[in-house]
Amino acid sequence: MFGIILIDKPLEMTSHDVVAILRGRFKTKRIGHSGTLDPMATGLLVIAVGPATRFLQFLPLEPKVYQAELHFGRTTASYDQEGETVEEKPVPADLRARLEAVIPQFMGAQAQLPPMFSAVKVNGQPLYKLARKGEEIERKTREIHIERIDLLEFNDDKAVIEVECSGGTYIRTLAHDIGQAIGCGAYLSNLVRTQVGEFTLEGAQNPKEATLDGLIPLAEALHPMPSRELSETELFRVRNGNPVANTIIEDGHYCMLVDSGGRVMAVARGEGTVLQPECVLPTEAFDAAL
Repeated sequence: MFGIILIDKPLEMTSHDVVAILRGRFKTKRIGHSGTLDPMATGLLVIAVGPATRFLQFLPLEPKVYQAELHFGRTTASYDQEGETVEEKPVPADLRARLEAVIPQFMGAQAQLPPMFSAVKVNGQPLYKLARKGEEIERKTREIHIERIDLLEFNDDKAVIEVECSGGTYIRTLAHDIGQAIGCGAYLSNLVRTQVGEFTLEGAQNPKEATLDGLIPLAEALHPMPSRELSETELFRVRNGNPVANTIIEDGHYCMLVDSGGRVMAVARGEGTVLQPECVLPTEAFDAAL
């Protein structure tokens, strides 16, 4: 039993809560996710089950797509609706025009400062723990990329935008920064993640009702990574961590090593004329797949 399952995380549930529920439902401790969502956020979590957890690092997990509701006229300490109010200002009558005018400046490559209320660690301490004590410390900016920001809805002091971005982008920070650019402040009042790489929210399951019927095989989940079929002799070599001939990828690139049935046995890295296995299914999973 191994593969990838798509979960629609409910409101007020942590990503860790989801993992705990699935461990109970699937009777295994080997459950992992590809990236957290805040408790106030809902939407797509990409979950690995069983030995597939070893392959999370190779999944195509970008770009990420979010639908975010921004509420203008108020700034909060956490940049979302759960934080204490820092400042309130009147919402300008021409808010929509101002919003449309500033959106382009937040697209493309940029440096983003993580919020204090985040899981980013400084000296081994999560920032949110320091923030809860009223502390604020110097943080390093992160290089992110926002491909697009589309305005989906607008109503008085609220707007819904769709954001396509790189991993590591804080939508709460984006909401705050847009509010600062307009001049009236803003916070994130709702967030839904609808896409992670090629995985979409469509068909994702509620964690409390999830079944393995929707388990995605590794070969499908790792797409569009190229694949190399192994002979019986090569299967034995790969199982023991030994390289096989490389005829398909450049140095530093990765490919799937599959059996005659197309089932993934390993992921290998191109090193000149050979493919060096970097992640191999454990013996029990390997045997079950053959």
